[in-house]
Amino acid sequence: MESRNVLPREGALVTFWDEALGVNVRDSDGNVLLDLTGAFGVALAGHRHPRIVEALERGGGRLIHGMGDVQPSRERLELLEHLSSLSPWRSCRGVLSSSGSEAVETALKTAFLATGRPGILAFQGAYHGLTMGALATTHREHFRGPFRPQLSPHVAFAPFPVEEGEVGEKDVWPKVDQLLDEGTPDGIPVGAVVVEPIQGRAGVRVPPPGFLSKLAERTRRAGALLILDEIFTGLGRTGRIFALEEAEVIPDLLCLGKGLGGGLPLSACLGPEEVMDAWPPSQGEAVHTSTFLGHPLACRTGKALLEVLEEEELPDRARDTGRLMAQVLAEEIGNLGPRVRVRGRGLFLGVTFHDSNGVEPLDHAGVQAAEILLSRGIITLPAGARGEVLELTPPLVLDPELARYAALQVTEVAGLLVSREG
Repeated sequence: MESRNVLPREGALVTFWDEALGVNVRDSDGNVLLDLTGAFGVALAGHRHPRIVEALERGGGRLIHGMGDVQPSRERLELLEHLSSLSPWRSCRGVLSSSGSEAVETALKTAFLATGRPGILAFQGAYHGLTMGALATTHREHFRGPFRPQLSPHVAFAPFPVEEGEVGEKDVWPKVDQLLDEGTPDGIPVGAVVVEPIQGRAGVRVPPPGFLSKLAERTRRAGALLILDEIFTGLGRTGRIFALEEAEVIPDLLCLGKGLGGGLPLSACLGPEEVMDAWPPSQGEAVHTSTFLGHPLACRTGKALLEVLEEEELPDRARDTGRLMAQVLAEEIGNLGPRVRVRGRGLFLGVTFHDSNGVEPLDHAGVQAAEILLSRGIITLPAGARGEVLELTPPLVLDPELARYAALQVTEVAGLLVSREG
């Protein structure tokens, strides 16, 4: 039996997945559901995209597993070449892993090797993964609390500004400047600043325009490296290949994951040659590697995913469909006053619930909305530290008419919840 830590909570409505195609999931009872989660954002090109399935079948018939850093596969080199061509640097280097957490940990190690400074600046609300190194930079107490004695003490958190005014930039820069100038509270100089372009798990929190570019300037002036965690936002979800394009910022390191493998576990830490060369040359035994590094099958499906993104112009589709969905949500939600709002970019949207004054988050409203929508055949996820946000991250192939239908269903459920609260 599975650990009770990962079993669904008692009393929750649960559906067991049996099959998935495009934007739909069929459960073990034969019900067909609309997936507005993209399976945690993984199914960027939709479930079982034909090109990715073909790559999987061909690769599975030739080479499933390889020898990581010892004897590489052609697929691994081809994927890295494609990622390099998409990157914001002229000469790019990368380290492949299996999960987003590993990509973040690779970036943190790289920053330390490049700067010699073990201090890390992260942000309140951040989610960078749950392995021990990444967990130290994840902010939510629910995840950190049980393991606090094991976490690095050299991580400090600054406020994260939100575009709609929840936290303003004026609340951010004094703390950022202090940490970059003076180091972490235990006196350790900061060598890495890690940030999400849009905070996902915290509730699709969008920073004000210009925030990331200002952060990059301050970070470099202090001699630290900027790590952009695009594990959720990257590869087209926000309407661009990378969210950094709209923010007009070039980081020192870039983390990718989730959809990168086309459904298989795959992640990457990328950076310019001058930063990545902080790693020592291999003497036959890599100082950072893993059994599944550059897994041939995942690299093959990852390359197919990148080709589909470009050939089918999925970032543009995400931008246009997301704009339509946000517009329908805003128009319908407008009738509910300030208690329900929508925010996000592309097909990375959050519906936020507030109290009767439209000020305080409405605890667990996102959880309740997700449960009601599941009973109506629509899969969504709650987000936010208090479960006050309904997160919408569907596959980028979502049809505009389905997007409109989904938005109307979401607003209907939002109205139901507001009326219950009075």
